[in-house]
Amino acid sequence: MNQSAVDSIIETLEQDEPLFWTWVVLLIHVVVTGMLVARIIMSNRSVGATLSWISVMFLLPAIGPIIYLLIGELRLGAKREKLVKGLRGATRRRYHALDRPDLRVDWQGSSEDFELIARAGHRMFDVPALPGNRLVLFSDWQSVFDKLIEDINHAKVNCDLEFYIWHHAGRVLEVAEALERAASRGVVCRLLLDDMGSRRFLRSAEAKRMRQAGVQVQSALPGGLWRILFVRFDLRLHRKIVLIDDQIAWTGSLNLVDPRYFKKEAGVGQWIDAMTRIEGPAVESLAVTFQADWYVETDSTEPDLPDITGDQPVRKVGATIIQALPSGPAYRVEAIERLLITAIYTAKKELIITTPYFVPSEALQMALASAALRGVKVIVILPAKVDSLLVRWASQAFKNELMQSGVFIAKFSGGLLHTKSVTIDGNVSLFGSLNMDPRSFRLNFEITLAVYDSLFTSHLRQLQQSYLDQSEIIDATQWAKRPEYIGGEESKGRCSLSA
Repeated sequence: MNQSAVDSIIETLEQDEPLFWTWVVLLIHVVVTGMLVARIIMSNRSVGATLSWISVMFLLPAIGPIIYLLIGELRLGAKREKLVKGLRGATRRRYHALDRPDLRVDWQGSSEDFELIARAGHRMFDVPALPGNRLVLFSDWQSVFDKLIEDINHAKVNCDLEFYIWHHAGRVLEVAEALERAASRGVVCRLLLDDMGSRRFLRSAEAKRMRQAGVQVQSALPGGLWRILFVRFDLRLHRKIVLIDDQIAWTGSLNLVDPRYFKKEAGVGQWIDAMTRIEGPAVESLAVTFQADWYVETDSTEPDLPDITGDQPVRKVGATIIQALPSGPAYRVEAIERLLITAIYTAKKELIITTPYFVPSEALQMALASAALRGVKVIVILPAKVDSLLVRWASQAFKNELMQSGVFIAKFSGGLLHTKSVTIDGNVSLFGSLNMDPRSFRLNFEITLAVYDSLFTSHLRQLQQSYLDQSEIIDATQWAKRPEYIGGEESKGRCSLSA
């Protein structure tokens, strides 16, 4: 095309101003879309996720790029990313301090799979597996509150609590009163709560009263429309951690809620949870996680993570080997899912999973199906009713293929089963706050215990069996014949899967 032709086109566009601006907008759109597509292709995503985002770009010409800019990337925000980056050296030093001769695991006499999973966890999270712990499983929420309040009442140095939800009703009031009493004794009491999950409490008179009593109440990952342009707004702090004098720790799936009063309007029944109480060296790993989170959320200017217990040695008090693994957008993307898949591929006889939200990725789905096809008894226990309609419908797409591969899917009818657990061959278990869905794998800050101990795993396996006894197995044949328009409904059949 010669210069005169170009000048003619420009002159025509200038004479027709609406047409001129249409071409300008179209050009900008093409350039922006092209840049975003290139960014998507170059990013570390699965093939399915890459193709899905490219489809969004082209099928939604005006809206697609906006959607991607809002939720397509894990944007922590410049300030938070700087704080997280500055913490990496400090957290590594704390973890490396635990990697000393008297705290090194002797894997002789243990299954090779133990060391394989632990080594993968160490490489991905920098957290060593630590021996010498005592781990007690609590399956009754009333017992959790009884023992937790007792621990707070005996605290001498610190009470640190980190939760997604604090629902100020029922026995949660007793926990608040125990913290206020501890603060009055001079105990350092810190409460770190997700800004969205605990929004009502954080802005309540009750939170103000606790602050006035000396309890430090801090919100995490604050939301707000103005932050959407700079930060991924749906990143959430989903951890459940309690630290008492940095000698006792709690973690699991229970938020600080009284199940008798929490989400009664959802129509799913009481939430069913489990927690573990930990003593021993693994408490230090959980303390590092809390302290790092507190550091970031309070914009601390300290150059290192504080250890408020000073030179007090880490004591061995039992025989359980534990690896406390923090995951989330600030860590290697999908590291916890990779560890889970690694553990699944070690299963030889039995694999049991309990989770309230089940939307497996392609890789996780393949790992579960492969395990079933090679003869492993694979059982996934889900609640019959969940509080998320989106999750309920999303999970339907994966059931048929899994069941055709031999995976048993059980529907628990005793309430909203919220316990997140995995047991493998009765020897290894994963337990904590992690759901089996993309949100937990990529967007939420989670905590998971990898427990290399047959005794604890047997206790957890018994709890899973109690859930299974209150469940019905989906009949794979009837499920495959269901009408497509009732995809949310399920035909069920009884099946004995007891050990």
